[in-house]
Amino acid sequence: MSEALLSVRRLSAGYGATTVVRELDLEVRAGESAVIIGPNGHGKTTLLRALNGLIRPTAGEVLLEGEAIAGRPSEQIARLGAVLVPQGDGLFPEMTVEDNLLMGAFLGQSWRDRRRSLARVYDLFPGVKARADQQARTLSGGERRLTALGRALMRPSKILMIDEPSLGLAPVALDAVYGAIAELKSAKTTILLVEENFTHVGGIADSVHVLEMGSITRSGSYQELSEDEGVVEAYLGSIT
Repeated sequence: MSEALLSVRRLSAGYGATTVVRELDLEVRAGESAVIIGPNGHGKTTLLRALNGLIRPTAGEVLLEGEAIAGRPSEQIARLGAVLVPQGDGLFPEMTVEDNLLMGAFLGQSWRDRRRSLARVYDLFPGVKARADQQARTLSGGERRLTALGRALMRPSKILMIDEPSLGLAPVALDAVYGAIAELKSAKTTILLVEENFTHVGGIADSVHVLEMGSITRSGSYQELSEDEGVVEAYLGSIT
């Protein structure tokens, strides 16, 4: 087994006096698509925010290729290669799709390579290219989500962290978004994805981890967890 690209060891994080993530352990190997599933309010988004530097962990460590990143500023962590696609999309509605994409390459070497990165995004997501000159406010929910994914790809990344890509999307849009994530997986992109919707992750997950009350309580393959009636009934609902 290859050494982990991302190692999370006994990580705790929260807001003020409230601890949301509790002594959490997790490893993601290079080229792996790891999915964290669990009910709303159990710490999935808080975990990604702690890994990305949007909140400061209260304990534990995070290693990216062996380098400690816990507690560093978010921009510094992104420069080191841990890039977050936040919940929703966070697009600038009056800007064009292409200008929103270019915002992902705003600083440093990413800006110098922006045309090459833009061509890659358009190659991966032809539907985004077709909307390049439209204002973001005119896009459908699925198109907005794809644009947000594309924006994250405008800078080099070692691991792409994606927060609930299915949130609020119609089934057709869900299929398009997860089709795009499958394309990223096939390109050997290392992915850490959090999700409530268990149905769609089977096509992209190399490993699945159940997050309960801020800690990982069960890990395995998609097939293993989808056959565990206790996990499905307690946290995920029907997946059929």
